[in-house]
Amino acid sequence: MSKNDSLLNHTKIFLSPDASRVVLRRLIPNPEDRTSSIISRINLLPEKEVVRTLRSVVARFSRRHLRTEEVLLSHYESVKSFFDTDYDVSDARKLLIGAYFTQEYAFEAVALFNPSMVPHPDQTGLPAGSIRFIMSLRATGEGHISSITFRTGVADSSCRVSIDPVSQQAAIASPQCDPSYDKLCFGHKLAEMGFDNDFSSAVIAPLADSFTIRQLHESLSGFIRSTHRYSERDRLSHDKILWLAYSNYEVHVSEEQPLSSWVIFPASPSEKNGIEDARFVRFVDDDNSVRYFATYTAYDGKVILPQLIETDFTYFKMITLNGDAIQNKGMALFPRKIGGKYAMLSRQDSESIFLVYSDNIHFWYDPVRIVRPKYEWEFMQIGNCGSPVETEAGWLVLTHGVGPLRQYAIGALLLDRDDPSKVLGRLEEPLIVPTETSRDGYVPNVVYTCGCLLHNGKLIIPYALSDTKTTVAIVDLRSLLTALHGE
Repeated sequence: MSKNDSLLNHTKIFLSPDASRVVLRRLIPNPEDRTSSIISRINLLPEKEVVRTLRSVVARFSRRHLRTEEVLLSHYESVKSFFDTDYDVSDARKLLIGAYFTQEYAFEAVALFNPSMVPHPDQTGLPAGSIRFIMSLRATGEGHISSITFRTGVADSSCRVSIDPVSQQAAIASPQCDPSYDKLCFGHKLAEMGFDNDFSSAVIAPLADSFTIRQLHESLSGFIRSTHRYSERDRLSHDKILWLAYSNYEVHVSEEQPLSSWVIFPASPSEKNGIEDARFVRFVDDDNSVRYFATYTAYDGKVILPQLIETDFTYFKMITLNGDAIQNKGMALFPRKIGGKYAMLSRQDSESIFLVYSDNIHFWYDPVRIVRPKYEWEFMQIGNCGSPVETEAGWLVLTHGVGPLRQYAIGALLLDRDDPSKVLGRLEEPLIVPTETSRDGYVPNVVYTCGCLLHNGKLIIPYALSDTKTTVAIVDLRSLLTALHGE
């Protein structure tokens, strides 16, 4: 136990993984060429048998899900190219074919962890001194596939925290059919990937400054048809252009259902093995307009890719980031510009905290190291635990440190408001450490958060216990700042 444990007020809130919360996910046969034979078997069924089987499926599963028939139909659309589309297919048969290529996935069966917390865009109807919040969580299911799920709740004037009831039905947020792209950003990213060549230039040049995935496909197809030369290098460029396009996408949710109903599930090649550790932040522009962003790590099973989310919590736009500072996990955006520039904390060398500025939120260059491991509980690694929180004393940054036997602990830094490269204070001992009652879990000896919330002079810190479940602690801001200055 750390001496700073006395600063914590531990709540009785515990959010645990729930295997009964499931979503409908497309089932891809292995090998995929089995798809045709499966569809052929279904098409041999008499229509009466199709209707009977479909009714049985709907009766058993529809109450567990939102938009069941819509999902089954979309899964049918994804496989109909494997058989003769001139075949007269009834609506019931389409839905049944879709059902055979669908599975339930318990998206939070294994873990519910690494939370971040931001003020809710809707603060109406609350008692004086209360704040409504959104908590994002990393949910992990079979195969260690991570997605983003949400909880909402209220902290009252005394900072008593309550979590809203969770919707038992859940659904994967709907992807936009024809997302758009910024030509300048797209070209810069291709160049950074090493694919700024004759093929990509010929494909991108005819496109407008803002283009859609459909228009990109048309340009690719048109160029391939018009050229007699199509080398192996061209094929690789073709694949990388589409990989980049599908790594930038947008999903939407319906406000008719609570936010806890919706799951942001991996939808691009770059994140097929997970969307990890989203750090949400309420960002206030120079004109006082508000936007919400999050940084997260896309993981394809081999390579990590830092990405950005822009959202109002009804749409979520996933965007690849650009620049030599986009190299590692743990990027966290400051909640406003500093000196007219966007600012971000990052980790370039796997062990230190860096500061990087940018005129454009999509491009990040020239990071500067500001904090190295110093104390024994962080000798292995130090990084941020979410976006900095602005206080009158400076930027408060929760940190994570990794010590012997890969023990994770949560600490804190204080950075200068005008020049965050200056460290004004630092906890010598951690604020939160794994205890004997919380050290066991999916990944033992880990406490971790991706973002806290300042409210009425108190810091509300949601944090994960051993990568399994999540709890919430309250810290008095003045006491924490005193401890930071007392280093």
